[in-house]
Amino acid sequence: MREIAFIKQNKEKWLEFELAIFGKAKKNPDELANLYIQMMNDLSYAQTYYPKSKTVVYLNHLASQIYQKIYKTKRTDKNQFVEFFRIDVPLLVYEYRRYLIYAFSLFFITVAIGVLSARFDQDFTRLIMGDQYVNMSLENIKKGNPMAVYGSGSNWGSFIGITYNNLSVGAKCYFYGIFAGIGTFYIFLQNCIMLGSFQYFFYEHGVFWKSVRGIWIHGAMEIFTIVIEATTGFILGASILFPKTFSRINSFKIGFKNSFKIFLSTFPFTISAGFLEGFITRYSIDMPNWLSIFIILITLSIISFYYLIYPFIVHRKMHSLTAANL
Repeated sequence: MREIAFIKQNKEKWLEFELAIFGKAKKNPDELANLYIQMMNDLSYAQTYYPKSKTVVYLNHLASQIYQKIYKTKRTDKNQFVEFFRIDVPLLVYEYRRYLIYAFSLFFITVAIGVLSARFDQDFTRLIMGDQYVNMSLENIKKGNPMAVYGSGSNWGSFIGITYNNLSVGAKCYFYGIFAGIGTFYIFLQNCIMLGSFQYFFYEHGVFWKSVRGIWIHGAMEIFTIVIEATTGFILGASILFPKTFSRINSFKIGFKNSFKIFLSTFPFTISAGFLEGFITRYSIDMPNWLSIFIILITLSIISFYYLIYPFIVHRKMHSLTAANL
């Protein structure tokens, strides 16, 4: 069957699916389960005969939305907060995993731009970081503690101030995605270029390892979180630019709801990064190397597992359970 005929034959049924998704047509769990089975059959057929078609993307999205409705009706007796982090967010991260790839690719490219710019332009770091900050860092390097800036202020004061600033940057990175993703790109670009030039500055002055030991104790979570927040901003922007078969407003509603859930999931990591920066990083100069490395690796492993590995585990598990129960 040609793809056009396949679409024409099933168009009305798919529109019924959309109505069920948006709550415009009330369906009980059994009806939703039947819809899910039909959708999976159509998706399987499309994947076999039209593997590179937009029809596959559309059907896969509808199937994931219907699954979430089915699952939601079956877990009302469970802790919604726990389930949000345990199931909802990982499934959404899996669904939008290509945007995560885009964000990480952009991260490495823009950090490299920051490094190269600082390498070939002696004034670039001052332009990005400001003369006052650079001069202060040079003084700290002369005193033997390049990370002394993290020791200023009280523990609690630093923790609260840093966390508030990071949450603000994350919120801008996400909500600016409403400007077709351009706002997110701008905020993300600023932070990544700053990171690249900042790290090269310490490399240039021979204290690269000391800077790594200090910055990345909290930076592993903080920087990774910014990448996730950029991902959510790009999802939000894409929902406006590329509505696919949905109306633009409905596409935006879906994109906003799903991306906002992922954005909310970054809060515990942002707060944890603020805690580490306020209470732990300031002592990095006195820590043994193994302890610094351990903290960096453990924090990086936790957030990497949650966003890069766990979504695939949850998706595979939920797919198997659904297939068995339906």
